Amino acid sequence: MNLDFSSNCPLPMEGGRVRLAHGGGGRAMQNLLEKLFFPAFPGPTTGLRHDASILEVSGSRLAFTTDSYVVHPYFFPGGDIGSLAVHGTINDLAVAGARPLYLSCGFILEEGLPLEDLRRIVDSMAHAADEAGVAVVTGDTKVVDRGKGDGIYLNTAGVGLVEPGVCWHPGQVRPGDAVLVSGDLGRHGMAIMACREGLELETRLESDSAPLWGLVEALIREGLTIRCLRDLTRGGLTSALVEIAEAAGVRITLDEGAVPVSEEVRGACELLGLDPLAVANEGRLVAFVAPEDAPRALEQMREHPAGQGSAWIGQVESGPGFGVAVRTCLGTLRPLDMLNGEQLPRIC
Repeated sequence: MNLDFSSNCPLPMEGGRVRLAHGGGGRAMQNLLEKLFFPAFPGPTTGLRHDASILEVSGSRLAFTTDSYVVHPYFFPGGDIGSLAVHGTINDLAVAGARPLYLSCGFILEEGLPLEDLRRIVDSMAHAADEAGVAVVTGDTKVVDRGKGDGIYLNTAGVGLVEPGVCWHPGQVRPGDAVLVSGDLGRHGMAIMACREGLELETRLESDSAPLWGLVEALIREGLTIRCLRDLTRGGLTSALVEIAEAAGVRITLDEGAVPVSEEVRGACELLGLDPLAVANEGRLVAFVAPEDAPRALEQMREHPAGQGSAWIGQVESGPGFGVAVRTCLGTLRPLDMLNGEQLPRIC
């Protein structure tokens, strides 16, 4: 079976204008990045397709990342846009093997935003940063006209110090590597969607939003052969694996029965017609680990509070072509590909 999902799609254009669903994402956004942004900004580590750039500065390696947060509603079960921005930025640094140190934040405020909401968001950011041991050291505020800002948008940047000996990126992944995830999938996205759509579920879904550096640091201390880590945000596990498979030129096969998804998330996804593997997480990562170290890595992950639900869900395989597939309970292979932007709810 050929699982080559490489895309030669043109830029998502219509009438000379960029055509993307609200919030962007998925295959259309990937094409836009590869055909427009990457050629325009050929940074030193652009080709590595990582969540942070690694920069050599006076003999040290720094990781640098930036992200924007446009989640609606900006308060949701298990968190808010403030704590989400801190956790998301920290996690982009962590999966690059960098100890998070400093953050910046730009606040785009809509005229009429209640001051109490803003205070609550700022306090939440401060608490999340303090808990994670990072400092918000600079920022900016801008106000846009009423009706043009959806309340509040945040843009963050983060700087971290890459740990000695760490060199993780998708190009390191090779056949035989184990694929591990750090917990059950889809809770962040479905918590927000359930809140937004007014779904009445038997149990209250809460976001998994959390910092991942402590879990990553535990893996580094163990001296394991890790090829690549990726946090599972917009597009979920599916988008992360497809990006890595394409960058590494490998095939990744998952065992459907091994992928941890709670019954609440699975039921909510069925109601909304979503695949839990493509739903966003904000406190989960996928790890590609050398097969001889996979059992020890899984043990270490399960011992950490952020990885207690960790599971070994698949492996990297050799063979022609590249891509991602799930081996179903019936023994058949179901190919996975990135969703189109309009199928990705705005949840981060």
